[in-house]
Amino acid sequence: MITVSNLSKSYGGQVLYQNGSFFIGAGEKVGLVGPNGAGKTSLFRLIRGEERADTGTIDFANRLRICYFSQSVGELKGRSAIEEVIHGNPRLGFLKTEISKIEKALEEGDYSDELLEKLGDFQTEFEKLGGYDIEHQAAEVLTGLGIAPEDHGRPVESFSGGWKMRIALAKVLAQKPEFILMDEPTNYLDVESIIWLEEWLKAFKGAVLMTSHDRDFMNGLVKKIIEVNHKQITVYSGNYDYYEKEREIRREQLVASSGRQQAMLQKEEEFIAKFAARASHAAQVQSRVKKLDKIDRIELMPEEQSINFEFPKPPRSGNDVVKMDSVGKVYLSPEGKEKRVFAQVSGVVRRMERVAVVGVNGAGKSTLLKVIAGLTEATEGKAEVGANVHLGYFSQYSMDVLNPQKTLFEEVRDRVADKSDGYLRSLLAAFLFRGDDVEKKVSVLSGGEKSRLILATILTNPCNLLILDEPTNHLDIRSREVLVEALKGFDGTMLIVSHDRHFLKQLTTQVAEVNKGGVTFYPGTYNEYLTTIGGH
Repeated sequence: MITVSNLSKSYGGQVLYQNGSFFIGAGEKVGLVGPNGAGKTSLFRLIRGEERADTGTIDFANRLRICYFSQSVGELKGRSAIEEVIHGNPRLGFLKTEISKIEKALEEGDYSDELLEKLGDFQTEFEKLGGYDIEHQAAEVLTGLGIAPEDHGRPVESFSGGWKMRIALAKVLAQKPEFILMDEPTNYLDVESIIWLEEWLKAFKGAVLMTSHDRDFMNGLVKKIIEVNHKQITVYSGNYDYYEKEREIRREQLVASSGRQQAMLQKEEEFIAKFAARASHAAQVQSRVKKLDKIDRIELMPEEQSINFEFPKPPRSGNDVVKMDSVGKVYLSPEGKEKRVFAQVSGVVRRMERVAVVGVNGAGKSTLLKVIAGLTEATEGKAEVGANVHLGYFSQYSMDVLNPQKTLFEEVRDRVADKSDGYLRSLLAAFLFRGDDVEKKVSVLSGGEKSRLILATILTNPCNLLILDEPTNHLDIRSREVLVEALKGFDGTMLIVSHDRHFLKQLTTQVAEVNKGGVTFYPGTYNEYLTTIGGH
């Protein structure tokens, strides 16, 4: 379907990859991985023909239809949500118009074999592109991605940015092309929508090449991984877990080969140094010099360092950390209408429990966390934290309090005033800010870097109740693993909202499901909860 051969690409003297090759066959589901800046987005652009390779070729199957989903959805306006999805393929609109013209001409007696043949060709292509059931497809995909049928007719401009992303994703899926390029399709999706998307893509007969920070999503879907890293493109046959294990095995083999090569090189260089001045050994010396010049030196990729950081032990809280008694929350709409979020929520979160707060987007998960944190008042009932509870709270809005003019180190110094410079550098290193990174201005940080910075400062302050609202948003898989390890060592109570199933499986001991205006508590891990509800 797609054959990439000896591909090389550079930007401003920086080499992204050299002589990379891979093949994606019909129906294959492939994950594209690599650190930020390694060249994943550039590879998408090369495949789409937006950029040219320095060397190498990209060959496609004949008449291959490719659709691309990216985080830049452009300006969506002037249509309803379902119309926007239906018009995702301009060719369908053209064919529909031409078919109507020909049918009208035939009705008016303008009959010819040529016209009939053209009508047949157009109708065949229209059917192949799904034109006859595109409206049904559009409605099915929008609903699967969490947009209720009663909202399909709403103008696209009335949706928020995250919901526009879903509409843009639906535009791609509803076309059912032979090949889909997807850049972070699970961003802005809740768990229910992610599970629906995973099942849809499993049943999809076309091929997929995608990036994703969601490990469970990758593991459930892909059977091949293409890694872009250290100027190389490397192919692994398996899911993400297999890739991680196989990459480590290959690295160990490379280290062993490098060790053997270094020993051989040292031996040859010692011989050359010893006999270089002796005329009797001139031929042997020259032979060995030429031999060394021809050897391809094994280059070892830098190891991903893991730094063990001891977070301060927080003071012990009382056994009842959060108490909720008949808690309800009602919002007033701009039109003055009451909108109930939840009602009659009662329960106790006890010391050291780690609670996953789950539910579809808009169910009220974040509102419940804000009520518990005291950031918004309950309309009815009472929610309160227990004795000696010190609260740390994270949401995407936490990043708004960062000072863009300060460096990372200055920002952390302001927030953790009683620690030494060495301690703060170790803290930043544990959250993947190393060396000169600490002198970067906050203004140049990505969303994921800002999240890591805030989370680092929250964890190093002595809180014993962590309330985390989507802490994994913007974080890549490596950063999520760092956060998981940090939270595993946290000696306190946690309430977590996240759409990352792997993250929740690693940490939580109880589940609170916000649904239909109420909250249901499920004892046991997130895995046990998924088994109970029949999820993944």
